[in-house]
Formats: sequence, structure tokens, C-alpha cells
Amino acid sequence: MKQTLALKLGQSLTMTPQLQQAIRLLQLSALDLQQEIQSTLEENPMLELSEDAQDGEATGEDSGDDNASEISASSDTLAELAAEQAKIEHADSDIDEPQVADVNDQLAEPVAEEMPVDSNWDDIYPNASSLPAGDGDFDPLANRSEEEDLTDHLLWQLNLTPFAASDREIALSIIDAVDPNGMLTVSTEEIWESLLDLSLPEEDQVSHEDVCAVLARIQEFDPLGVGARDLRECLNLQLNQLPSNTPWLCEAQLLINEFMDLLGSKDFTTLKRKSKLSDDALAQAMSLIQTLNPRPGSAIADSASDYIVPDVVVRKSEGRWVVELNQEATPQIRINPLYEGFARSSKNTNDKAYLRDSLQEARWFLKSLQTRHDTLLRVASKIVEVQRGFLEYGPEAMKPLILADIAEAVDLHESTISRVTSRKYMSTPRGVFELKYFFSSHVGTATGGEVSSTAIRALIQKLTAEEDPKKPLSDSKIAAILKNQNINVARRTVAKYRESLSIPPSNERKQLV
Repeated sequence: MKQTLALKLGQSLTMTPQLQQAIRLLQLSALDLQQEIQSTLEENPMLELSEDAQDGEATGEDSGDDNASEISASSDTLAELAAEQAKIEHADSDIDEPQVADVNDQLAEPVAEEMPVDSNWDDIYPNASSLPAGDGDFDPLANRSEEEDLTDHLLWQLNLTPFAASDREIALSIIDAVDPNGMLTVSTEEIWESLLDLSLPEEDQVSHEDVCAVLARIQEFDPLGVGARDLRECLNLQLNQLPSNTPWLCEAQLLINEFMDLLGSKDFTTLKRKSKLSDDALAQAMSLIQTLNPRPGSAIADSASDYIVPDVVVRKSEGRWVVELNQEATPQIRINPLYEGFARSSKNTNDKAYLRDSLQEARWFLKSLQTRHDTLLRVASKIVEVQRGFLEYGPEAMKPLILADIAEAVDLHESTISRVTSRKYMSTPRGVFELKYFFSSHVGTATGGEVSSTAIRALIQKLTAEEDPKKPLSDSKIAAILKNQNINVARRTVAKYRESLSIPPSNERKQLV
């Protein structure tokens, strides 16, 4: 094969570092963006938090649009920064000497030779003694980094309970075998066999009876029902802690011990016939059983909450829906004017190159933030425009919407819309929703129209909430009701939507009263 040289014209998309940064910031959630900004502030000396909310330099406060909010950098400011950067790159010799002198004078202020060393605590912090005892800065338990789980809770009670050395080893093995729901996951025989493998001294050898005895003590721990080997034992442990004169206690124990299967299947006809209980007695006993917790460990499980910071806030003002960016979600940052002056006036070549690179990176970062805010605001405004019915009337008025619809409306690619709506949240009068919540497929109607799958889910939830508990609606019946409303939905589709709403089937929703 003969090798030759040839010229070829073509087009290709180059992912510059600036474009990569803009895309990365675009897909960050509000909390991740705050961390990214904090990290950039620590790495780049040119950036600082804006102390004055009225400062227009690199904070972009006025958008000039009723549906826009304050953002971190205005386009006018970015244009000015770009022009200044061009001057730096093409006119390095242009140095403002008087400004350097002013800066040096500020840094050269004399420091007192003697510092006060005999001052009292009250002289420095006069109001410290008036702080409330529960203040978070002084309460060592207010800022704990870890939440207590069920195992920690049981171990804490174990340390407060007198046990022999061998019994303590049994108790530790039992607690280790308790799952987060509070149920014992292994049999007492398996626990006993595992303790035999430890080669304990002869005087510390344990028997299976010892394991059962220690388990009985563990089952007295809080929460009630912990350490149970099955659901029947769990419910019985909780009933046994009730006073003996509790109304309908004997009937509840009868149902749990003798008719657990019928109770679970809600076969009330057979249950009344076999238990020989009247309708009222059966209803009262079941009401008592429903006060018990089948997963006692859930009461002590890690309760750490995941907080959602909305990126966009929607409110109604003078009959109009206004879309604003959440100013609290993004710290206001700007370029430090002092260091910006150093970048212009420094005579040291290495220092000047470092400061100039840092200044350029700071401007790129601000521009990427501006792009993110503008794109997010455009997409959110268009979503609100389409889904105004949801804001006015609720989920039943949700319209079908796909990514391509918004992409076409705001003249962006679908992949960009996907990045913008992922892990971004909107605060509305009806609650906080992820932007993806407003997108849904459509189902045809008998009149040739379309209805959102989200609206169908809302209708199913409303129908099941208003049904007769004695005769709950089946999936086929729900499909028939929707068909009468000109919504063509198959029974299997109703079942799929019902399961997505965590609504049990009709046989499990059936109640005696």
C-alpha cells in the first residue's frame, strides 16, 4: 500500500475545558453545587463571597424579567471581565502604579507592639454568659455526626443490665443476629452452636436453655417486640406488655395465636365462623392488633433525614405564576477586586502569570454559573407555563410532557434538558417536586385527546381513597370507572400504576369496618 499525504476538510466538536466545566455544573444538584463553589473558593484566590447583596459586580442581581431571579454573575459584568482580560493578554505592560502604591499602603499599616494579655474572658466575650444552655455551638450532643441505630440501642441497654460473662457473650451473639426491623434472623440452635465453637472454658460452657433464657431477657428490651423469631411472637410480646385489663386483649391474642393466616388474608367470613366472635368483637380486637408494630426496630432505626434544597421557587403574584431561582441555594460570589488589581500590576513574571491564570479561571467559573442559572430558569419557566393546571388544580390536571417538548421550546438539546431536570427541585405551593416529576407519558382518550400518566395515577389514588373499605375497588373496576371518564386504560396498566403508588391489591385493602 502506497502512503500519501492529503488534505481533508471536516467538522468536529471539541470539548474545551470551559465547556466541560459548564456541563458538569449544569448537572450538579444544589447541595453538590454548594460544595463545588466552596471548593473553588478554597483553590482560587481570585474568588470570594459577596458581602454586599447590592453589589452588582459578578453577582448579577437584576435580570430584567418578571420570571427571573438574582443570579451569581450578570452577562454585562462577564462582558466587562472578558474585555479586561483581553487587555491583560494583549497589553501586559499597562501597569497602574498608583493603585499598587495604595494597596501596599493598606497592607503596610503598623501592628501594635504590645497586645493585651491580661484581659478577662468577659471583656472579650461580654455576652457569653447569657447564651442559652441549648445553643448548638455549646451543646456537645447537638452536632453529633452519627445517629443511633437499633444495634447501638440494644448494646446500650445490655451495658445497663447485669449479666454473667457467659450470658453476656450469648446476648452479644443474639443482638448481632437481630436485623434492622428488630427480628431475630437465626434460630437459637444456630446461636448455641456458634458459641460452642468459641472454645470457652468448661465453667463458661453454655447450653441451649441458657440461650433461650438470655433471649427472653433481650425480648424485654426496648422497643417492645425486639428479638422475636416470627411475626406471631413479635405481636405476642407486645400484647403481653399490656395491662391484663386491657379491653379486647384476650380476643386479640386468640386471633394472633389461632387464626394468624386468616387474619393476614382478611378472610373475615371464615374468621368470624371459626373464632365465634361477633362483628363488633372482631372489629375491636383487630383495632387493638393494628396498634402493634410488626417491625419494632423501625422505631429506633437511623432517622437521619436527607434535606432537599429547591433550586427554583414558584409563587403566585397578582394572578401570575412567577418563577425565581432560590438565592439561598447558591452562594453569591465575585472576583476579589484587590487580587484583581495585583493581577494587573504585579511586576514579578511568575506571580503575574499565576494571578492572571487564576483570574481567567475565576471568570470562566462565573460564566459557567451564569449559564447554569440561565438554562435552569428557562427550563423551569417553560415547565410552569405548560403545567399551570397542576399548580392551579393538582396532579389530576397534569398534562403529558416529554423532554423533546421542552427542548424544542427553549431551543436546547434533549440531553441538556435531561441534565437540567436531574436532581433539581422546584418549590411550589403544592410542595417540593423534582423537575422530572412534571414529565410523563400520555394515554389516549375516547375523544381523541391525551391524558398524562401522572394524572391517571392521581385519579387511581383518589378512587382508592374514597372507596368502601368493605368492598374495595378491583383493578378491573377502576379501569371501568376510568373508561366511563373517556380514559382508555387496561387493567394491567391500572395494576402497574397502583403498585407504583404502593397501594395494595383489593383483597389486602379490605376491612371489616
